[in-house]
Amino acid sequence: MTFLLIASFPDSILHFRGPLLDALLARGLSVHVAAPGLVEGSEWHRSLRARGMTVHDIPLQRTGMNPLTDLQTLMALWRLMRRIAPDYVLAYTIKPVIYGSLAAKFAGVPQRYALITGLGYTFQGEGEQGRGLLRALAKRLYGLALRNVHKALFQNPDDESLFRRLGILPTGTPSFVVNGSGVDVAAYRVEPLPEAPRFLLIARLLGDKGVREYAAAARHIRSSHPAVVFALVGWIDENPDAIAQQELDSWLADGLVEYAGRLSDVRPAIAASSIYVLPSYREGTPRTVLEAMAMGRAVITTDAPGCRETVTDGDNGFLVPVKSVSGLAEAMQRFIDDPGLIERMGRRSRAIAENKYDVHKVNQSMLEQMGVV
Repeated sequence: MTFLLIASFPDSILHFRGPLLDALLARGLSVHVAAPGLVEGSEWHRSLRARGMTVHDIPLQRTGMNPLTDLQTLMALWRLMRRIAPDYVLAYTIKPVIYGSLAAKFAGVPQRYALITGLGYTFQGEGEQGRGLLRALAKRLYGLALRNVHKALFQNPDDESLFRRLGILPTGTPSFVVNGSGVDVAAYRVEPLPEAPRFLLIARLLGDKGVREYAAAARHIRSSHPAVVFALVGWIDENPDAIAQQELDSWLADGLVEYAGRLSDVRPAIAASSIYVLPSYREGTPRTVLEAMAMGRAVITTDAPGCRETVTDGDNGFLVPVKSVSGLAEAMQRFIDDPGLIERMGRRSRAIAENKYDVHKVNQSMLEQMGVV
C-alpha cells in the first residue's frame, strides 16, 4: 500500500507530520511526500529520505492565485499520482488540498483525504476588498475539491462548522475534528521556570498572528515594569499580511521585544520563558501553544477559533478578545501581580497536553479516520 502526503511547506513536514509519517511506515506502508522545495540534496530531502520516505519536488506557489502556475501544479500532481499510483492521498494547507484533491480524483486514487489546518490569510480581514475576492475564489475552489474527498479532517470545530455553513463542505462529504497536530510530550519536557515573569511569542511575523498587539501590550506593560522581558521568535513571511522590516526595527529600537529570529528548535526559547502568548485572530490548532503547554507554561491566547480549544480561561491560562491590546495587557498584568499563577497554570497546561494533545493519540485518531490500521 502506498501513501502520498502533499504539503506546501517543506520544513513543516517533519515538524508537524513526522510522527504520523513514522506511524505509516511502521504499519508497512510505502510513504511518499510531495512539496515545493524538496530538491535533491536539500536538508529536507535528505532528512525525509533518511527516514525511509520517497520524496518528490513539485511546482507550487504557496501564495497568490495565478491560473497558469496553479494549473501547472495540478498537472504535476496528476502526473505524479499516475506514476506512483498511491492508495491514499492526504493533503494539507489550501493549495495542496485544492489541487491535490482534484488531481487525486482525476488520477483515480482510491482513498482521498483533506486536512484543514487553518483558514489563513484568505479568510481573515472581513470587509477588505482584496481579501474578499480571494475568499470568494478560495471558497469555490475549496468546495470543488472537497466534493472529491472521502473525508475532510479539521483541527477545530469552528472551522468545520464554518465550512458547513458556507456550503464549502458538501453535505455528502463526511468530516471529523482532530486535536490539532499533537505534540510529542516526551520531547517537549517540563523545564524549570525563570525567576521573573518572561513572555514569549513564536509566530510568522504576520498581522493576523497578533504580533502588533503583542508589541503594543509590551509597550504598555514596560511603561510601568521596564524589567519585564517580551521575547519574539519568528520570521518575516512572504504573505501579504507580513509585518514590515521597518516596523520590526522600530520595536527593537524602542526596546519593546527581544528578537531571536527564526529558530529550528524552539524549546530553549520556551524554557527561557514563563508565559506563552499567542494573540492570533484565528488558527487551526496552534502548534506553538501545544509545545509551550507540554513544557509546563501558562498561556495567554485569544477567544478565537482554534485558540480557544487550547485554554480553559482561568485554568491553564487566560483567553482575551481578538485584537484587544488592553485585554492582552490586563492578562499579562495578572501574571506579574500574582506570580503563583504561572506555576499553577503551567502544571495544568502539561496535564492537558498529555491527556488531549499527545501526538500519538492524535495520530491514532487520524489513522482510524482514514482507515489505515
